[in-house]
Amino acid sequence: MSATPEAVTTSRSPAATAAGRRQPLGLGQAKITGGFWAPRQLRNGESAIPSGQDQLESAGNLQNLRLAAGIGDGEAIGPVFADSDVYKWLEAAAWEYGRNPSDDLLKRIRELTAVVAAAQREDGYLDSVVQLRYGDEGRYQQLVWSHEHYCAGHLIQAAVAQVRCTGDRALLDVAIKLADHLVATFGEGDGKTVDVDGHPVIEMALVELYRETGTTAYLDQAKWFVEARGHGIIKNHGHEPAYFSDRVPVREATSVEGHAVRAVYLAAGATDVALETGDTDLLDALKRQFEHMWSTKTYVTGGLGARWEGEAFGDEHELPADRAYAETCAAIGGIQWAWRMLLATGDAFYADAIERMLYNGFLAGVSLKGTEYFYVNPLQLRGAAHADNGRSPAHGRRGWFDCACCPPNIMRTLASLDAYLATTNDGVVQIHQYAAGVLQTDKGELSIETNYPWDGAVRITSPVAVELRIPAWADGATVNGEPVAAGTYARVEVAEIDLQLPMTTRVVGADPRVDAVRGCLALERGPLVYAVEQADQQTNVDDLHLLPEAPVAATHDDELLDGVTVLRARGLAGTGHRDGWPFTSSAKDGAGDEVDVVAVPYYAWANREIGAMRVWLPRA
Repeated sequence: MSATPEAVTTSRSPAATAAGRRQPLGLGQAKITGGFWAPRQLRNGESAIPSGQDQLESAGNLQNLRLAAGIGDGEAIGPVFADSDVYKWLEAAAWEYGRNPSDDLLKRIRELTAVVAAAQREDGYLDSVVQLRYGDEGRYQQLVWSHEHYCAGHLIQAAVAQVRCTGDRALLDVAIKLADHLVATFGEGDGKTVDVDGHPVIEMALVELYRETGTTAYLDQAKWFVEARGHGIIKNHGHEPAYFSDRVPVREATSVEGHAVRAVYLAAGATDVALETGDTDLLDALKRQFEHMWSTKTYVTGGLGARWEGEAFGDEHELPADRAYAETCAAIGGIQWAWRMLLATGDAFYADAIERMLYNGFLAGVSLKGTEYFYVNPLQLRGAAHADNGRSPAHGRRGWFDCACCPPNIMRTLASLDAYLATTNDGVVQIHQYAAGVLQTDKGELSIETNYPWDGAVRITSPVAVELRIPAWADGATVNGEPVAAGTYARVEVAEIDLQLPMTTRVVGADPRVDAVRGCLALERGPLVYAVEQADQQTNVDDLHLLPEAPVAATHDDELLDGVTVLRARGLAGTGHRDGWPFTSSAKDGAGDEVDVVAVPYYAWANREIGAMRVWLPRA
């Protein structure tokens, strides 16, 4: 390979004209070895996953499965979807074992898998809470709310992860038996039930089981569940269908609506179906839905879901900062959907979306220690906020929740994070996310050295041609000294690659159609959205206004919050009354004092104290 300027070309979709879609790298072919993400994965494996099993024990989830297996006496404990958190933990443990094999972790996995297998009914049915509370006659009687398919979906995902990472088939055998039961029970035809679960995820799971086993009945069943939406099934049960993403058929929908996690899980499953069946019309519909969601219903942090009521998406541009729900699981589901869209299209837009959700909307959901969690991720917390709900961020991050979907979801995402780095197509490697690590290719090892996201220098040594994502925010980026366009992929056919992404601080304005933050500004640097916390300010955060024209200084502090780049801007502060009229720091008569405005990455807020925080600051 020669280091000539002609060795660098750009395209928004690197493999759009190549045969075949983007393929994920195989297990172990991508490995994060250092930098920003490695310590987070380490804490996830050493602390979060072991303590997560303890939390599941304390909450009664594991006991439910033992009782369903005939071990001991007692009644079901907790919500009807309690099994799903166990399966997400099993998936996290499997991916972690694949990253870092451990005899102790394998023993935990096998012991818990044996309990799950023993709890399964002879015909394949498995849901410990339904079995204990309602017996066989209670199966699927309240599928809108019972989460029976949702629990099955997470079991199947855990089983696929387990066989791929450990080689054990025990949980896969359970999953196959359960999937065969679903195929025999639901769909069109004599004796089958026409019904859908109120909480999607089974669609993604069945497609992944098809990929693992080659059994086309699982793909067909996933397709049926996707196509059954929007035809009155849930409405006929007496429920408002929009909350369940059941008001409009998937291929006719133009946006997402209702419960945010349900909506993005369904869309991710539908994308899987489109990928495996070659359904371009369905894929085009999903492109429209994602783009509409991203442009009108997504927070600057990548957070999804504006309403506490129903944990739901709001209307277009309904994005209040202080009342944002932005559930951590919704960010995870958004990442999963964007990843599938990236595989299907190769479009840099989806990799950019993954990055924004990953570094901001997702990562804020877990503490720096790795064992405390936010369920809800607002963009503002007032100084006198009262924690009136168990999920309120005014509590700070918590060790567990009564509805504990988020903690094991975070665990499985961090444990499988390596897989999001890159794909391959026709012998070319596409690098989508930047992290220090190594990728295994057909021609040898590709190495990546970087201190991203603090530093925009990425040095790559590759035995094959690569396509590098140039983020949309990275105007002025260069590859081996040659300028490359932002929002594209740069194809490079030299062995030694020097990518430079400019880490210029950006002062961004809110869309004026978002009433709650009209006229407000936020700070960004690289992939990170920043927030101001009370701990760093000279005055009340609630009173701060940002001076948009003042320079913003960036300095790295290795001792603060595990090491972060801090931004220092200038603003005005102060409120009061003058001549009988209220004023703020933007008053024309000069009221208000000029002060430093210190900002830290949004993901790191609330790791020192619980106090006022905001992402959007009024323009001074």
